[in-house]
Amino acid sequence: MLSIAALESGYGASRVLFGLSLEATAAQVISLIGRNGMGKTTTVMTVMGMVKPQGGTIRFDGRDITGLAPNAIARRGIGLVPEGRRVFASLSVEENLVATARGGARPGGWTLRRVFELFPRLEERRRQLARTLSGGEQQMLAIGRALMINPRLLILDEATEGLAPLIRAEIWTCLRELKAAGQTILVIDKNLVEMAGIVDRHHIVEKGSVVWAGTPAELAAEPAIAQRYLGI
Repeated sequence: MLSIAALESGYGASRVLFGLSLEATAAQVISLIGRNGMGKTTTVMTVMGMVKPQGGTIRFDGRDITGLAPNAIARRGIGLVPEGRRVFASLSVEENLVATARGGARPGGWTLRRVFELFPRLEERRRQLARTLSGGEQQMLAIGRALMINPRLLILDEATEGLAPLIRAEIWTCLRELKAAGQTILVIDKNLVEMAGIVDRHHIVEKGSVVWAGTPAELAAEPAIAQRYLGI
């Protein structure tokens, strides 16, 4: 479903990605892991068209999407839960969700009702402005907003960062439910224990390229790899 080959990207004259490659098949959950500043978020920003690639290709569902505009990429079925949530602060919870709605009329599509079933707290606060929500509630809203485009690929960039333990647990439960339903997911996170329960394949990023890839079990069996690239 997603194929990234020899991706080069960065900001102006500053190169961040150096030939990064990875693949994800349908209904698979993959990760990007690594220390801060290694290029994980730049990879996501480049896939989503918010940073222009300087080389390489990005293919989604068999089509080349390299360098397309963010709105065109979203229409093709990639939903993003960005680092820092970035909800529309001056809109209500319901307005945030409706603003990105796409394709919910088809059988099994994501609708307001389905998002509220996944996150009942959002239904309780559906008329509240997003800026009045707690950090955890804003994260739920960011996930719900991404689901409302009915993505074939869902990308989550540090979705549990800075959240209270109970809220983090709720987010991981949500991701397990999405995986069970066959949602393809690319996740960036630091919690290897929780990711081990949902991730099919890890990709360790070091200085802008994938230096190791394998299953959670394979990573657990190679503690020297985790120590070298993750500091664990």
